[in-house]
Amino acid sequence: MIIVTNNEGRSGIPATAKLLAQGLAGLDAIEAGVRLVEADETVRTVGRGGWPNLLGDVELDASMMDGTTLRTGAVGALTGFLHPVSVARQVLERLPHELLVGEGAKRFATEIAAEAGELLMPHARTAWQRWFNDEVSEREREQWPNVPMTDLCRHAIDPEIGRDTTVFIGQDRQGNIAAGTSTSGWGWKYPGRLGDSPIIGAGSYADTRYGACACTGVGEMSIRAGTARAVVLYMKMGMSVDEAVYEAVTDMRALKGGLIGRVTIHAIDAAGGHKVVAVNGLPENHYWIWHEGLEMPVSRPAEIIAISEDPAPKPTAHRRYEQMDL
Repeated sequence: MIIVTNNEGRSGIPATAKLLAQGLAGLDAIEAGVRLVEADETVRTVGRGGWPNLLGDVELDASMMDGTTLRTGAVGALTGFLHPVSVARQVLERLPHELLVGEGAKRFATEIAAEAGELLMPHARTAWQRWFNDEVSEREREQWPNVPMTDLCRHAIDPEIGRDTTVFIGQDRQGNIAAGTSTSGWGWKYPGRLGDSPIIGAGSYADTRYGACACTGVGEMSIRAGTARAVVLYMKMGMSVDEAVYEAVTDMRALKGGLIGRVTIHAIDAAGGHKVVAVNGLPENHYWIWHEGLEMPVSRPAEIIAISEDPAPKPTAHRRYEQMDL
């Protein structure tokens, strides 16, 4: 048994590890852990308390994948519900589809009586209002929200440095491998933007025969490179988990233009091995791991690999406008 999560998974991994040790199925244990991260208001990039988009709305994305059946469930741009990972799980369990977005995802969440709630917390509301007052022109404020947002998107948003999304990949006592993700995405993103978290094969992928992979950071990069599926496919081709992750990093080196930033790649193999690499990462990039033989989950540093000449962090809208005492 093994569970790996990113730094934002701290509040959820003890519960997931305990449930796995008790013999619970991987999908159930992972969903339980991700729900705890979604409910943790100190995590500013997942669930309740996440950063809003340009309109001031918190849009949530999530996914789950069963590595034994290869069934998936995902939701994107979901508003008004506290646990998108559980909505994604029910897409997997109840629908012939794999992905629901926007109003369709919201309709399904309502139909299954998912837990509704306010997502925009005071710290995020205050930061968004400060940004709106300082960065949006008086003329645009008068016409809001019927204004062009392309330029606002370009100069206002940037992924939270080193802390974004939560991903859980694990193997249960029966050997089944599963993956789960949840995120509020970029702060100040263009409304409707989807990152890699709900895109199976980009932000996560699980196959019980070989292993699993999940990514955090600049989802646009993982989407373009098909990173999560690529790592699992490289393992299928005979590479070790380390070699597979390194090959996926090589894939990212081929990306030209667009947004190039930070991506942390988390991977496990079917034999209980694991590898975590922070592409263009910072010294504080770390992850959490638990496996048989460990009493409690432990934090370990991610291996840093630079693929850009200037990976220096840039100021973000929420860092500039968030209240310093929150």
